[in-house]
Amino acid sequence: MPELVFFSGTMDCGKSTLALQIGHNRAARGLQGVNFTRCDRAGEGKLSSRLGLVTEAVEVTDHMDVYGYLVEQLSKGGRADYVIVDEAQFLAPEQIDQLARIVDDLGLDVFAFGITTDFRTKLFPGSQRLIELADRVETLQVEAMCWCGARATHNARTVGGEMVVEGEQVVVGDVNRPAEEVGYEVLCRRHHRRRMTSAAAHAGALSPDVLPVTPA
Repeated sequence: MPELVFFSGTMDCGKSTLALQIGHNRAARGLQGVNFTRCDRAGEGKLSSRLGLVTEAVEVTDHMDVYGYLVEQLSKGGRADYVIVDEAQFLAPEQIDQLARIVDDLGLDVFAFGITTDFRTKLFPGSQRLIELADRVETLQVEAMCWCGARATHNARTVGGEMVVEGEQVVVGDVNRPAEEVGYEVLCRRHHRRRMTSAAAHAGALSPDVLPVTPA
C-alpha cells in the first residue's frame, strides 16, 4: 500500500542525504520520481545535502497546488512512480493535504523530509499537519550533536553568534554561514534554554556552568 511517510529530525541529522539516497535507490531499480523542495540552501529548484550532493527539484511556491501540478504532468505523458518532498516544514498545511491526496488518489508513495520545530521550539504548520496525516513518522537515527557533546534536540537561530528567539519563522540560512549573518545551530535542550551557543560558550571560556558533557 502506498504511504505518506514523514522523516523528521533536527538540522544536521541527514534528512536531505536520505532523501537523495531514496531517490538513488529507486532510480537504480528503473523507477522515476518527482522531487519537490522549498527554500533549499543551494537555491531555487535544488535539493541538496550538506555532503555536497545536489539534484534538480520542483520549487513549491506559496499557493502552488502540488497535487494539481503532478496530475498535469501525468496528463502530459510524464511519469511518476513516487514523490520526494524536502524541506517539507515550509509547506502550507493545505499543501500537506495535497500530498496525502497524491497517496490516496494516485497511489504513489510520498516521502517527506523536514524539521519539526522552529528556532522558538514551536511546530512548523507544515510539520504539524504531516504529523496529523502521515501514515508513518520516522525520526532519523543519525544524531546531531550540540557543541557540548550531548545529543542535539533543538534548532537555534543565531545572529553574530548570539541566539535569537524572535523574528519571522522562515529565514533561510545554514549552519555554515559566517557568524555575522543569520545562521543556525543545533543545541541540546539545556543550552537552548540558556541561549548558550558555541560562540557564546567559547567567548565565556566555558564557565563551570557550561562544561562539556560526554555523550552517552
